[in-house]
Amino acid sequence: MVDVSAKQTTQRTARAHAFVKIRPSVLKKLPENPKGNPLEIARIAGVMASKKTSELIPLCHPLMLSHADVDVRVETKGVRIVSTVSTNGQTGVEMEALTAAAVAALTVYDMTKALDKSIEIQDLYLLEKTGGKSGDFKR
Repeated sequence: MVDVSAKQTTQRTARAHAFVKIRPSVLKKLPENPKGNPLEIARIAGVMASKKTSELIPLCHPLMLSHADVDVRVETKGVRIVSTVSTNGQTGVEMEALTAAAVAALTVYDMTKALDKSIEIQDLYLLEKTGGKSGDFKR
Protein backbone atom coordinates (compact mmCIF):
# COMPACT_ATOMS: atom_id res chain seq x y z
CA MET A 1 0.00 0.00 0.00
CA VAL A 2 1.04 3.58 -0.52
CA ASP A 3 2.26 5.24 2.69
CA VAL A 4 -0.26 7.96 3.56
CA SER A 5 0.97 8.56 7.11
CA ALA A 6 2.39 11.99 6.24
CA LYS A 7 -0.82 13.16 4.57
CA GLN A 8 -3.12 15.54 6.40
CA THR A 9 -6.42 14.19 7.72
CA THR A 10 -9.28 15.96 5.95
CA GLN A 11 -12.98 15.51 5.32
CA ARG A 12 -13.31 13.39 2.17
CA THR A 13 -16.39 12.50 0.19
CA ALA A 14 -17.12 10.70 -3.05
CA ARG A 15 -20.18 9.89 -5.14
CA ALA A 16 -20.31 7.20 -7.81
CA HIS A 17 -22.86 6.12 -10.39
CA ALA A 18 -23.98 2.89 -12.07
CA PHE A 19 -26.94 2.05 -14.30
CA VAL A 20 -28.64 -1.32 -14.73
CA LYS A 21 -30.43 -1.46 -18.07
CA ILE A 22 -33.60 -3.56 -17.73
CA ARG A 23 -36.49 -4.00 -20.15
CA PRO A 24 -39.70 -2.19 -19.12
CA SER A 25 -41.62 -5.48 -18.95
CA VAL A 26 -39.13 -6.76 -16.37
CA LEU A 27 -39.18 -3.49 -14.42
CA LYS A 28 -42.93 -3.89 -13.98
CA LYS A 29 -42.33 -7.26 -12.30
CA LEU A 30 -39.92 -5.93 -9.66
CA PRO A 31 -42.57 -5.63 -6.91
CA GLU A 32 -43.47 -9.31 -7.42
CA ASN A 33 -39.88 -10.55 -7.28
CA PRO A 34 -39.82 -13.86 -5.35
CA LYS A 35 -36.38 -13.02 -3.89
CA GLY A 36 -37.69 -9.81 -2.33
CA ASN A 37 -37.37 -6.14 -3.21
CA PRO A 38 -34.25 -5.80 -5.41
CA LEU A 39 -33.98 -2.07 -4.72
CA GLU A 40 -33.87 -2.42 -0.94
CA ILE A 41 -31.49 -5.37 -1.05
CA ALA A 42 -29.21 -3.57 -3.54
CA ARG A 43 -29.05 -0.50 -1.30
CA ILE A 44 -28.01 -2.56 1.72
CA ALA A 45 -25.52 -4.60 -0.35
CA GLY A 46 -23.91 -1.39 -1.63
CA VAL A 47 -23.50 0.07 1.84
CA MET A 48 -22.04 -3.20 3.13
CA ALA A 49 -19.65 -3.40 0.16
CA SER A 50 -18.36 0.14 0.75
CA LYS A 51 -17.23 -0.99 4.21
CA LYS A 52 -15.40 -4.03 2.77
CA THR A 53 -13.61 -2.32 -0.13
CA SER A 54 -10.12 -2.93 1.27
CA GLU A 55 -10.91 -6.67 1.42
CA LEU A 56 -11.97 -6.71 -2.24
CA ILE A 57 -9.43 -4.38 -3.90
CA PRO A 58 -5.77 -5.31 -3.38
CA LEU A 59 -3.63 -2.62 -1.71
CA CYS A 60 -6.66 -0.43 -0.96
CA HIS A 61 -6.43 1.22 2.46
CA PRO A 62 -8.97 0.12 5.07
CA LEU A 63 -10.98 3.20 6.04
CA MET A 64 -13.29 4.02 8.89
CA LEU A 65 -16.27 5.44 7.02
CA SER A 66 -18.39 8.06 8.72
CA HIS A 67 -21.20 7.78 6.16
CA ALA A 68 -22.27 5.48 3.34
CA ASP A 69 -25.53 5.55 1.43
CA VAL A 70 -26.80 4.14 -1.84
CA ASP A 71 -29.75 5.62 -3.70
CA VAL A 72 -31.46 3.10 -6.00
CA ARG A 73 -34.22 4.38 -8.30
CA VAL A 74 -36.32 2.83 -11.03
CA GLU A 75 -36.40 4.76 -14.31
CA THR A 76 -38.08 3.96 -17.62
CA LYS A 77 -35.04 2.08 -18.98
CA GLY A 78 -33.67 0.54 -15.81
CA VAL A 79 -32.32 1.22 -12.35
CA ARG A 80 -30.05 4.17 -11.56
CA ILE A 81 -27.68 3.82 -8.62
CA VAL A 82 -25.81 6.65 -6.90
CA SER A 83 -23.60 5.95 -3.91
CA THR A 84 -22.29 8.52 -1.43
CA VAL A 85 -19.44 7.84 0.99
CA SER A 86 -17.51 10.07 3.41
CA THR A 87 -14.81 9.92 6.05
CA ASN A 88 -12.24 12.02 7.86
CA GLY A 89 -8.98 10.48 6.77
CA GLN A 90 -5.66 10.59 4.99
CA THR A 91 -6.84 9.03 1.75
CA GLY A 92 -9.93 9.37 -0.40
CA VAL A 93 -13.10 7.31 -0.56
CA GLU A 94 -13.48 7.08 -4.34
CA MET A 95 -12.95 3.30 -4.35
CA GLU A 96 -15.51 2.85 -1.58
CA ALA A 97 -18.11 4.83 -3.55
CA LEU A 98 -17.35 2.93 -6.77
CA THR A 99 -17.46 -0.42 -4.98
CA ALA A 100 -20.81 0.46 -3.41
CA ALA A 101 -22.32 1.38 -6.79
CA ALA A 102 -20.87 -1.71 -8.50
CA VAL A 103 -22.07 -4.17 -5.87
CA ALA A 104 -25.51 -2.55 -5.75
CA ALA A 105 -25.74 -2.96 -9.54
CA LEU A 106 -24.59 -6.59 -9.32
CA THR A 107 -27.22 -7.20 -6.66
CA VAL A 108 -29.98 -5.81 -8.89
CA TYR A 109 -28.73 -8.13 -11.63
CA ASP A 110 -28.63 -11.12 -9.30
CA MET A 111 -32.14 -10.52 -8.05
CA THR A 112 -33.61 -10.05 -11.54
CA LYS A 113 -31.59 -12.45 -13.71
CA ALA A 114 -34.32 -15.11 -13.53
CA LEU A 115 -36.63 -12.65 -15.29
CA ASP A 116 -34.23 -11.66 -18.08
CA LYS A 117 -30.70 -12.72 -19.01
CA SER A 118 -30.12 -9.62 -21.21
CA ILE A 119 -29.86 -7.16 -18.31
CA GLU A 120 -26.79 -4.91 -18.64
CA ILE A 121 -24.73 -3.10 -16.04
CA GLN A 122 -23.56 0.18 -17.55
CA ASP A 123 -21.89 3.47 -16.77
CA LEU A 124 -19.95 2.81 -13.59
CA TYR A 125 -18.03 5.99 -12.88
CA LEU A 126 -17.03 8.56 -10.28
CA LEU A 127 -19.43 11.51 -10.15
CA GLU A 128 -17.46 13.66 -7.75
CA LYS A 129 -14.98 13.69 -4.90
CA THR A 130 -13.96 16.29 -2.37
CA GLY A 131 -11.03 16.73 -0.01
CA GLY A 132 -7.41 15.81 -0.09
CA LYS A 133 -4.31 17.22 -1.72
CA SER A 134 -5.57 16.77 -5.28
CA GLY A 135 -8.62 18.90 -4.54
CA ASP A 136 -12.16 18.48 -5.70
CA PHE A 137 -13.42 16.73 -8.84
CA LYS A 138 -16.87 16.93 -10.39
CA ARG A 139 -17.90 15.14 -13.58
